[in-house]
Amino acid sequence: MSDDPNPATAFAAVVALRRQADQLERDAVADALSAGWTWADIGQALGVSGQAAHKRLGPGRSAGKKTRGPR
Repeated sequence: MSDDPNPATAFAAVVALRRQADQLERDAVADALSAGWTWADIGQALGVSGQAAHKRLGPGRSAGKKTRGPR
């Protein structure tokens, strides 16, 4: 996969790509909402329910960050 034999380099690349993907997703959601899309529309585009999309990406949320519920 990489010419660098150090796995830490590969993991650093994975982390950077995830951050980029999360930002791209947040931007796409903001654009979709501005264009009049519903959370159901956004969920369908992401392959999840509208409720799941809103829970993960709605106001006060950050893509890729999961909140832990009661144990």
